[in-house]
Amino acid sequence: MANLNEAELIAKVPGQLFIGGEWVDGDGEPFAVNDPSNGNELTRLANASPEQGMRALDAAVAVQGEWAATAPRVRGDILRRAWEILQERRDEMALIMTLEMGKPLAESNGEVTYGGEFLRWYSEEAVRVHGRYGSNPEGTGTMIVSKHPVGPCFLITPWNFPLAMATRKIAPALAAGCTVVIKPASLTPLTTLYMVKILEEAGLPKGVVNIVTTRNTSGVSSPIIADPRLRKLSFTGSTAVGQSLMKEATKNVLRTSMELGGNAPCVVFEDADLDVAVEGVLAAKFRNIGQACTAANRIIVHRDIAEEFSQRLAERVNAMKVGRGTEEGVTIGPLVEDKAVTKVVELVGDAVERGATVVTGGKAVDGPGSFYEPTVINGIAEDFDIFKEEIFGPVLPIITFADEDEAVRLANNTEYGLMSYVFTTDFKRGQRMIDRIEAGMMGLNVGVASNAAAPFGGVKMSGLGKEGSFEGIEEYLYTKYTLTPNPYN
Repeated sequence: MANLNEAELIAKVPGQLFIGGEWVDGDGEPFAVNDPSNGNELTRLANASPEQGMRALDAAVAVQGEWAATAPRVRGDILRRAWEILQERRDEMALIMTLEMGKPLAESNGEVTYGGEFLRWYSEEAVRVHGRYGSNPEGTGTMIVSKHPVGPCFLITPWNFPLAMATRKIAPALAAGCTVVIKPASLTPLTTLYMVKILEEAGLPKGVVNIVTTRNTSGVSSPIIADPRLRKLSFTGSTAVGQSLMKEATKNVLRTSMELGGNAPCVVFEDADLDVAVEGVLAAKFRNIGQACTAANRIIVHRDIAEEFSQRLAERVNAMKVGRGTEEGVTIGPLVEDKAVTKVVELVGDAVERGATVVTGGKAVDGPGSFYEPTVINGIAEDFDIFKEEIFGPVLPIITFADEDEAVRLANNTEYGLMSYVFTTDFKRGQRMIDRIEAGMMGLNVGVASNAAAPFGGVKMSGLGKEGSFEGIEEYLYTKYTLTPNPYN
């Protein structure tokens, strides 16, 4: 890794749009991608116009029939080759992620593994799309139930996991036989561009995947969503933007997958193994510098152990090294931009003004770069903004509870329902928490639960649909029922 020259590596990332199998310049003024650790410009990229967005959709539509008719094994083999190339270039991909997003290299390497698994998983699922065949109950005919690709898809990905969010959408779409247009976040588009280059090298036919980078997000996205030829919209991002996109999608009754905001509770019961709980909470909170929709945002701790627990957390947090993600031993990199730091400052400041106590951290770090100290804060109440809003930063806010019912009430006191965490050694209590906590996912005595083989998605305002697992490919397939006469009549 140390031998990789940053400038030479960034120069290997395509700076253009990929439309119909060709790398082309954007119509707009190129925009800068910056390193959040120092504010320096990494490169400038093509800025797509709305017309180029439509040309990308044209390209996807043109080859949809051909790609859908491609043998599942062929589709799977291309995804497998892409996974193999990604493993060969994992150091390059990890460094690109760290440079544009800020996370430490160890975490970027972890994302290469995690994001790559979607390519490998769906290379295997491509050949396992099943239907049904059998007599109807009356015996008058034969029912055939078959699965078919929904058609051209528009995929909009966020900045916080630029590889995994792209492969988690692209891989099942391609495995199902759908063509795609993908628009990565303008803050971190380099990772996705490099991933599309890998897909091209893996033998993906022209037009099957198209990528448009732009600063004119709504101007490019809205015409694509309004076009009746588009049949699927998948978005990961904020709930507010997701709601707006869903409104646009209603015009043509688009299939939608929405992975939206989160405000994950992490409940630590009095009988928890504190060693396990401390490790789990640190992993659940500080992964990706707290910039994850699955991050543990509300640490709900039994009052009998709260003081000891917060002190043990603070000891570990004090040992964390803040710095550029490429530096040896760094565990907390920069937030993605200065606006993200401003939001964290406001949330912590509001809590302190209302009576909360900062145990450790609690301040922005002087520049250059968009850094905030890893923080533990006690004395949180339900009406604090930091309890109600997604933090997206390295802050552990602790609120206490007296009994199980209060813990459940606090955990469910949010409009979101994506991820949740519970730490207890009581097996029956753990089973009750699975039933009682309103969330699409739970880590029971673990702090990281995401896996390509597991269904990822939430309830309430956290979204619709699932990504990953067997369920993920179903989001890109529609079910057809056919009745034929009884062959024996």
